[in-house]
Amino acid sequence: MSLNNMNDDKGFPAHIAIIMDGNGRWAKQRGLKRTAGHEEGAKVVREITKFCAKIGIEYLTLYAFSTENWARPKLEVEYLMKLLEKYLKNELEVFLENNIRFKAIGDLSKFSKSLQNIINQIEEKTSSCSGLTQVLALNYGSKDEIIRAIKKLNEQHLEITEENLESCLDTAGMSPVDLLIRTSGEVRLSNYLLWQNAYAEMFFTKTYWPDFSVAELKQILDDYKNRERRFGGI
Repeated sequence: MSLNNMNDDKGFPAHIAIIMDGNGRWAKQRGLKRTAGHEEGAKVVREITKFCAKIGIEYLTLYAFSTENWARPKLEVEYLMKLLEKYLKNELEVFLENNIRFKAIGDLSKFSKSLQNIINQIEEKTSSCSGLTQVLALNYGSKDEIIRAIKKLNEQHLEITEENLESCLDTAGMSPVDLLIRTSGEVRLSNYLLWQNAYAEMFFTKTYWPDFSVAELKQILDDYKNRERRFGGI
């Protein structure tokens, strides 16, 4: 694949989703606190996002905090909330410089008002950007998303159809996932974009997220191009 000219390549994915796994284990291997892994992982998010914007990816959806992550130690959760605020504040300039639109999905009502305000501000300030859309899945679980979508259908008295349900999902208006990547060696979806991943090509790498690189993403994209997507056909 010519990664310098991917927009002309029919095999290029419009939507990449990533389960960023392994921050804690990366830190443990180095005798560091788990928080150090999250800090390093945030740096990787920046590099991967900038690269995806450069090559013309339309959507990059990152699993940042799941509905199950609240069960982690209180101090770690508090740190993750602070890191998220710090990340968003620091990245606004990067988003604008690279024509990146920001979007958050998930049940954001569980977050503090200050964090909700920051999320809303970043979404608003990048709303006119027309390149890559970076999507952070925050307090996100696919089962929860689908249940909320069904409730919306009921409230709007809409018939339950595939089209109507998709219009009520957090990802309404976005294309389905073409390529799912999970780092750290775990081979499962972990309640992530179950509807949107229906026909996604999946790649599982043993690399921990803080060690994931643009070079490895390029290799995965080369592999992706060589796969034949049948969407249930022959």
